[in-house]
Amino acid sequence: CVLPMTKSTRSEDDGENREQVIKIAEQTDLESVALADGAPVPREFANPTDDTFMVEDAVEAIGFGTFQWKLSILTGLSWMADAMEMMILSILAPQLHCEWRLPSLEVAMLTSAVFIGMMISSFLWGNIADKYGRKTGLKMSVLWTMFYGLLSAFAPVYGWILVLRALVGFGIGGAPQSVTLYAEFLPMKSRATCILLIEIFWALGTVFEVLLAILVMPTLGWRWLLGLSTIPLFIFAILCFWLPESARYDVLTGNQEKALATLKRIATENGAPMPLGKLIAARQEDRGKIQDLFSSHFRWTTVLLWFIWFANAFSYYGLVLLTTELFQEGGNKRELRCNLECKYLNSDDYKDLLWTTLSEFPGLLVTLWAIDRLGRRKTMALCFFIFSMCIIPLYGCVGRVSMTVLIFIARAFIAGGFQAAYVYTPEVYPTATRALGLGTSSGMARVGALITPFVAQVMLESSVYLALSVYCCCCLLAAIASCALPIETTGRGLQESSHREWGQEMVGRDSSRNSERIPQSSPGSQG
Repeated sequence: CVLPMTKSTRSEDDGENREQVIKIAEQTDLESVALADGAPVPREFANPTDDTFMVEDAVEAIGFGTFQWKLSILTGLSWMADAMEMMILSILAPQLHCEWRLPSLEVAMLTSAVFIGMMISSFLWGNIADKYGRKTGLKMSVLWTMFYGLLSAFAPVYGWILVLRALVGFGIGGAPQSVTLYAEFLPMKSRATCILLIEIFWALGTVFEVLLAILVMPTLGWRWLLGLSTIPLFIFAILCFWLPESARYDVLTGNQEKALATLKRIATENGAPMPLGKLIAARQEDRGKIQDLFSSHFRWTTVLLWFIWFANAFSYYGLVLLTTELFQEGGNKRELRCNLECKYLNSDDYKDLLWTTLSEFPGLLVTLWAIDRLGRRKTMALCFFIFSMCIIPLYGCVGRVSMTVLIFIARAFIAGGFQAAYVYTPEVYPTATRALGLGTSSGMARVGALITPFVAQVMLESSVYLALSVYCCCCLLAAIASCALPIETTGRGLQESSHREWGQEMVGRDSSRNSERIPQSSPGSQG
């Protein structure tokens, strides 16, 4: 279909604001929307550019600024809370094992209950975010987590805390939607860097939880630890009134005026001009459909990503749980076969746990360096491979210091692989299924996290070598899966609609689209 159009005409003597007229034939999946009911953008607020633009173009033109910094902090708070709730599992399990005299199977079930809730809800929160908005889904999940997280501190018996922690996990399942919302406000050049930088909040959350445990556990106990761990969620609940809805989502659902108001707000806060002209909206009425993830474009990508996320969570949380189990034995793993007595975590255990937790930061730096140089796929493969290489020496009876160093390196790289997956997944799916794609991937991660306690806490008692072999082989397979991913997203923009030809939106402002469909402003009009 050839789009008829008339060239923009300009009067060189006219000192008034000049209008550009565009005639674009309607398509089934495109809609031209006039700014402010057809009125041109005010001259003092306009960046004269092409006569039409998409949300991607506006985000690129406005760039990174004050708005994104505020959004980074707010999004990071929910991320920090997720990390604290995850880290608390490795501290709470040995404590209740001793205090309530729980067998190892019930200890593993306590950990798995959280991941069961997360697994079930990840699909639900993804659907909510795609159908009712990213902001709605994120706020609901955070408030849910805060309520049941605080309530679990008052659990009187094992059955109660099992149910309440599962409900906490149900809420945490929506935390990855913060990445969806965040990514949709970021310009292409800074997207990978920014998503990785909010991972600082994950690392801060894990470190803060260990420090909080060092201060609280010896005197106040685990109940206070559970209650105080909800602090980031309270702060988010207070500040979430500022949180905007995704402009990409608003355009997709037909709320163009709201999308334009959001873009204008971003431009104002950043002190940057907005594009001049009309908004081209890619319309797609059906959103959040699971079958879209298995279309011809995404079928193989979805299957591989699900396994990659599974392996990431299985290995990451497995290593977190293994750390406390191995440290309690002082590096002599042979005792694990017969030593069933409970041991409280002591100061040395907390100190070593803190050191291995600090590995999140160098892991972040390595991923930050590699993700744009090597690409998303090779970065994930590298992280999985090095993790496996660090697990192999643990087969021998290494000392406590050597074990701490190996776990430090392994955790740094498996955390880096997780971070790379969080960058890649929102980039590879279109707006209509982005939240669902991330949600289902996160759900598969929860399956891995659900299974891992039975390996790290139950299987470890019968065979250390078998437990370590499971993690090593799983990550080697994940490295192969990362290399097999068919799409590399490095240097590409976010895709707006799956109805359009693959790759059209993946490069932001496509040069051929501009030259063929959109009349260019004269050189004199370019700022």
